[in-house]
Amino acid sequence: MTEADFLAALRALPLHPGAQGLADDAARLGNYVLTTDTLVEGVHFLPSDPPGDVAWKLLVVNLSDLAAKGATPVGVMLNYPLGQDAWDRAFLDGLDAAMRAFGCQLLGGDTVSLPAGAPRVLTLTAIGSATNPPNRSGALAGDGLFVTGTIGDGGAGLAIAQGEDGPDALRVAYRRPVPRLAEGRILAAHVHAMMDVSDGLLIDAARMASASGLAVTIDLAAIPLSDAYRQHVGDDRPARLGAATAGDDYQLLFAATSALAVPARRIGSFLEGAGLTLVDGDEQVPLPTRLGFEHGG
Repeated sequence: MTEADFLAALRALPLHPGAQGLADDAARLGNYVLTTDTLVEGVHFLPSDPPGDVAWKLLVVNLSDLAAKGATPVGVMLNYPLGQDAWDRAFLDGLDAAMRAFGCQLLGGDTVSLPAGAPRVLTLTAIGSATNPPNRSGALAGDGLFVTGTIGDGGAGLAIAQGEDGPDALRVAYRRPVPRLAEGRILAAHVHAMMDVSDGLLIDAARMASASGLAVTIDLAAIPLSDAYRQHVGDDRPARLGAATAGDDYQLLFAATSALAVPARRIGSFLEGAGLTLVDGDEQVPLPTRLGFEHGG
C-alpha cells in the first residue's frame, strides 16, 4: 500500500473538520495548528548520525510544517523508544538545545521500550498558533511559484554523511536544517498557498499544483543553489535535477503575485490545467523518473 492509498483509506474514516480532508501537512483547531512527524532509523536518518543531530532534525521537520502555516510554536509532545542509555542522553541534550534555539516547550508524550537491535522510530507532535494559516490548495492561475533559501544542500549533505568527501557546510545542512518560522509568519497573510519543501522541490510543487487544481511550470535555471552546492556538485542540468528531487531542504514554497517582504526566488508559474512541466530556460526538459521521496510502494 502506498502513502496515497493509505491516505485514501483514512479519508473513509470519521474525519474532524480540522483535518481539512487530510489534504495538508497540518490540522487546525481554532487558532491552533497541529502537526506530527516520524523519523525512522535507516529511512529518515542514518544509524551513524549523531543522536543530538537526530533530535534537532526531529524537532525541525515539525517546526517547518508550522512555518508553512505562519504559526508560532506553542509546545511539542514526544513519543520515544528507550534503548541505549548513552544514545538516549545525547538525544535529550540535542533536543534541549533545539527547543531552546526555536523557543519551544515540552507538553508531554510517551515512552516505550526498544527491543535490542530494532531501528529507532521517533515521533514528535508540534502545536503552534496562527490566525489565518494558508493551505497548500489556494494557488491561483497566474501566480508565481517562489521558494526561500537554496535547494539541494540537504541531499548533498546526506551523501557526505554517508561517506562522500565534501564540505562540512552541506553535512550540517542535512543534519541541522533551520525552519523558516520568521519568513512563514511574514508570508502567511499575503500568499495564496504555502508548504515546506521536505520530499523534494519537484514533487512538493506538483502536490501544491494538484491540490489547487492547476498546472505548474518550473524553470531549472531559476532554482537557487548555494555556493557550497555549486562547488561540490556543480551547476549543470544533472546537478540542478539532483537538487530539485533530493528533498530535506525545509525551505518554504509559496504561490503569490510577488515575493513580498522575504528573500525568495521565483522559480515557476501556475497555469490553468494539470500536471508539472519542467523547463531549462527556453528548453523543455523531460521529467525525471523520480520527482522526490515517496513513502510506500
